[in-house]
Amino acid sequence: MQLLASRLDSVKPSPSMAAKSHVDALRAAGRTIIDFTIGEPDFPTPPHIVAAGVAALNAGQTRYTGSAGIPPLRKAIAAKLAHENGLAYTADQVVIGTGAKHVIYNALAATLNEGDEVIVPAPYWVSYPDMVALHGGKPVIVASDESNGFKLRPQALERAISPRTRWLVLNSPNNPTGAVYSAAELKAIGEVLLRHPHVWVMTDEIYEHFVYGAAKHVSLLALVPELASRALVVNGMSKAYAMTGWRIGYGAGPQELVKAITLLLSQSTSCAAAMSQVAAVTALEGPQQCVADARVLFEQRRDRMVELLNRIRGVRCTAPDGAFYVFASVAGLIGATTPDGRKLSSDVDVMMYFTDIGGVAAIDGASYGLPAHLRLSFATAIEQIEAGCASLARAVEALDFSHVNEETSHA
Repeated sequence: MQLLASRLDSVKPSPSMAAKSHVDALRAAGRTIIDFTIGEPDFPTPPHIVAAGVAALNAGQTRYTGSAGIPPLRKAIAAKLAHENGLAYTADQVVIGTGAKHVIYNALAATLNEGDEVIVPAPYWVSYPDMVALHGGKPVIVASDESNGFKLRPQALERAISPRTRWLVLNSPNNPTGAVYSAAELKAIGEVLLRHPHVWVMTDEIYEHFVYGAAKHVSLLALVPELASRALVVNGMSKAYAMTGWRIGYGAGPQELVKAITLLLSQSTSCAAAMSQVAAVTALEGPQQCVADARVLFEQRRDRMVELLNRIRGVRCTAPDGAFYVFASVAGLIGATTPDGRKLSSDVDVMMYFTDIGGVAAIDGASYGLPAHLRLSFATAIEQIEAGCASLARAVEALDFSHVNEETSHA
């Protein structure tokens, strides 16, 4: 008798979690590894938020809450969405999950039937396609590249929509590319969706506070409010407030969908941790200077990493407008030969060479739907960025480029 469900055959382990395990194993073996795989701020949760969590524990707020979340947090989120994003939601249109990932997973579980299609622009966050497949859906990947800013174009969206399309997943600022959609670009996408009333849109805005230079984060629903009746806004506390381990994410959408997600939560995790929810209220309603300071710090790190990476032969990248990742082309390294005679035939080979020989961990672009790239996180100290990029440069200098197209390798 087969033990495991056949649907697991289409699901891969999270590449970021796999990369973390590989780094942990190398470190346990005594290796010094500079880790650029990390998708979380490297600094602690701000003290006033920690204090709120401790106070909640001391006050005995250690029991189950309602599955949708505590009323003060749902109200605080509704107020935040109104104030920061121009979106009109009531508290009963908000649901709390154990991270934004949890909300996305349960939204798909609540809405997908076998064979339903979900449009996923690539490069994509690694979990989107697998979560769709896990619930019997079909991920429809719509590719983009650096030539169009790694962004979904309206024409490509129009071509991808079919009678079976249930969702479009739109992530801005984007993981892994840092692409940020402008208001004009979002309006154009919204116009396509308005022509197809059977298609819902899920906007993953978890990196909203980390945008740089002239880029501005705008919510699609603030520009095209007509879509609100078939949309889910997803966000969370992990990135902006350095609260990854507290596990608080949320979704805001039509009450029918929120109730369905809440039903699934009631039969799975029951609720998010009570003390984490209390701390999240303080994060949203308390001083926001910590978020502004983090944005400035990340922009400085971004600039330094982009500068140093572009000095390395065969590596090329543009400065991302948001999030805290650089999505660098390593096409110029593919075809090179390592000192022990192995040919680098893919971005996965490049990633492993950098980790095992260079002592620097990144994640391959193929895992995000666009090979010949690497995702490198700059959510780490400037000193680590400089040391890591120096190690990458030394590793590249040791390669034999005699069989690599010279124009490509210097790109």
